[in-house]
Parts: sequence; structure tokens; C-alpha cells
Amino acid sequence: MVLRKRNGVRMVRIRVIFIAVSIVLIAAALGAVLYLRLGFSVTDAVLVALCLPAAAAVYGAVAADKRERAVVNQQVFELVRGSSDLARQLADFDRRLGAAEGKVETVLDKALAATAPLAGEVEELSRLVKQLADLVAVHDVVLARPRGDDRGAPDAAAETAPAAAIASAKPADPAAAPAVREVAAFSGLDKDAIIAAVHAAIEGGRIDLHLQPIVTLPQRKVRYYEAMSRLNAENGEVVAAADFLPYAEAGALLPKLDGLAVSRCVQVVRRLLLKSGDIGLFCNLSSATLTDTGFPQLLEFIDANRAIAPSLIFEFTQGAVRAMGPAEHAGLAALAGRGFHFSMDNLADLRIEPRELTARSFRFIKVPAALLLKRPGAASTGVQPAEFSDLLGRFGIDLIAERIESEPVVVDLLDYDVRFGQGFLFSPPRPVRPDALQGVAGDAAPAAPGGGSAELVHAGSGSD
Repeated sequence: MVLRKRNGVRMVRIRVIFIAVSIVLIAAALGAVLYLRLGFSVTDAVLVALCLPAAAAVYGAVAADKRERAVVNQQVFELVRGSSDLARQLADFDRRLGAAEGKVETVLDKALAATAPLAGEVEELSRLVKQLADLVAVHDVVLARPRGDDRGAPDAAAETAPAAAIASAKPADPAAAPAVREVAAFSGLDKDAIIAAVHAAIEGGRIDLHLQPIVTLPQRKVRYYEAMSRLNAENGEVVAAADFLPYAEAGALLPKLDGLAVSRCVQVVRRLLLKSGDIGLFCNLSSATLTDTGFPQLLEFIDANRAIAPSLIFEFTQGAVRAMGPAEHAGLAALAGRGFHFSMDNLADLRIEPRELTARSFRFIKVPAALLLKRPGAASTGVQPAEFSDLLGRFGIDLIAERIESEPVVVDLLDYDVRFGQGFLFSPPRPVRPDALQGVAGDAAPAAPGGGSAELVHAGSGSD
């Protein structure tokens, strides 16, 4: 290859020398013709003869420049074409990468949905194994005891020990937790006396608020909380909202109770927003509050806290929404005008008007899981439950399945495209720590509607 290159260089040199000699000879011949034949003087003939090599040199330079330009243009064209091909390949690669990422996310979601029930079963199996180990340990202790004349006492202990172990190991029934038995605090009292007791609890600051999480499905990530009221009776009993709210309503105490709840919910939202901007709180309200004489005062407090409107959702029961008249709708409009949205819960059926609810700023609907899955005893509905979530979604309303108490229910709800769940399976309502709001600025509370001051405590809201 080196030899070939050297030969090429030698041939180029020979060609250049040959061309130069030829030009010189042609120039000499031209000068001789001009002098001898055409009668030019020697000087003129020499000048004309010298112009010929100069013209040939100029022509050669121009031709070489054109060739170089053509080569450069061809290289630029090839480079542009290569860049275009590379851009198309990159775009195709990006499209394929996006499709692959979408498939991976889909596979992961399906895997999470498939493994969620298995995780629950494994947890349940672990609990049962622990129970069995505890029972075996108790039996070993009983069998190792010596029998004597006083065998009666040990035998009695042997009979009660396994029972005690079973009772301590048996998990609490989630369904029994929210159910309220006969309230001992109200035992022996007539209606007026119970109303007076509820009023005293409100005035005495013995209304505590609990939070229950609302999680995403199937990930079970906490997305919202619902605030619920609990009454601390003088005898130490904790009374659920379902047991004392009817008496509060009979005594026209709901506006005062709601004002107390709203002021505390505002504090809860402030604390939640310090940790995450993607958390919301459901605060229960009664329709009586919307028409109470103290409602304008509550509106002033809400208006001062308009910045937290996206994170605070006011909740009304289905019965209350259906019974609302022009005055209640005006109250809803006043809240909606300040940027707040609403939720409807305690559904007895699925006969609703999503378009009308959306127009009134309702963005959430809570449906009992039994009603949504058409469990025995559920009320008949005018909408197919499997299509309910899609129907609400078309109007910008999110469906929340509540009162979820078992893993199979979660699996069934996933088939119904339910995105949010609430119930004792995930967590019961838990009291908020009294010191949770220490250090949060701007906790100026309004007087509760209907009179009385709203005590500021980090807690939840309204009725459940």
C-alpha cells in the first residue's frame, strides 16, 4: 500500500511537470509565431507568450477551487443526511422507550394488584401461626403442672387458661368497632337530659376529633383523611357520633358543633400541609349549619383560610343533600364561591344526578362497599354498580368505597375501577395527638355558629 501511494505521488509529479513543460513550449511557440510571422516586436511577442502560462495557472487554480467546493458540498450534504437519519432513529428509540415504560408500569400495577391479596393472606397466616404457638405454650404449661389433692383449682385454671389465650389472641372484629351498643353515659336519662349532657360536653370542650385514612387502591397509600367527632362522657366513656348527633340535632346544637369542628379541621389541614401538599381532609357538616344565623361568621373564618380550600372537603349525607332547599343551596354556593368542594356520603341508593352534583361543586361520592358490590340486603339502585365509577368520572367526581372490612372486598372493588377506599381494614378512626398543632402559626379561631367559642385542638370533624 505504501508503494502504491508512492507511485501515485510520483505520477502526479510527472503529470504536473509535463503540463508545465507543455505550457512553456506552447508559450515559446506562440512568441515565435508572433515575432516571425505576424511581425510583432520581440518585447511584444515575449509579453504575449508570458501571458499564456499566467492564464493557464489562473484557470487551473479556479478549476481546483471548484473541485474542492464540490467535494465540500458533497460532504456537507452527506453529513446533513446522516444527521436526519440519526434524528429519526432517536425519535423511534424514544417512542419505543416510552411504550416499554408504559408496559412496565402496567405490569407493575397488575403485579401489585395480584400480590395485594396474597400479602393479606400471608399476614393472616402469620397471625394464626402466632396464635397456635401461644396456645401450644399454654397447653405445655398446663400439662407440666403436678396433680395433687387440690387438683380442682389447677384444673379450673387449665380450663380457663386456653380460653384466655384465645381471647387475647383473637383479633378485634372490625365491624364491631364502630357499632355503638347502648350508651352507658346516657343510661337512665330522658331525651331532654341527654340533650343537656351533649350541650355540656360541647361547652366543656369534651368533644374530641378522630381521623380515619382514605387510601388509594390498590397501592393503599394515604391520600385523604376523614375527621370524626367523639364525645367524652363524664363517666369516661367515649361516645361515637352516631349516638349523640341525633340528640345534638334535636337540641339545635349541630351548628355549634360544626363550627367547633371546622375550626379544628382548619388546624389539621395546616399541619398536614406542612408535611405533604398532596393530602386532603373531609370535614362533615350538617345542612342546618348552612341556614344558621351564625353561618356568616363561619364564612368569615373560612374566607380567611381560603388558601387551604383545595385540601378541605365539606361532606354532607345523601339525605341532607336531597332535602336541601334554596337557603341550603345558597349556603353551598357561598362555600363553593370561596373555592371549597363537597362530598356526599351515607348513600342508601345510587340514584343520583352527577351533572347536577358537579354543578354544585361536589367532587366526591362515598358509597358503602356492600351497596356497590350489591351484597345481600343492599338497596336496589337505578345504576349498574360496575358502571358507577365510570359514570362519575365523566363528570369529574371521584368514587370512594367506604366501610371496607375484608380483603376479598378490596379484590372485588378493583374490578369496579374504584380508586379510593376507607374502612376498618385499613385503619379505625384514631385520636389526634393533643400537641400536634403546637407551633403552628395563625390559629385564630372564630366563635362557633350559634354562640360559644370554638376551642382549638388538632382534631377532625363533624359526624360520621
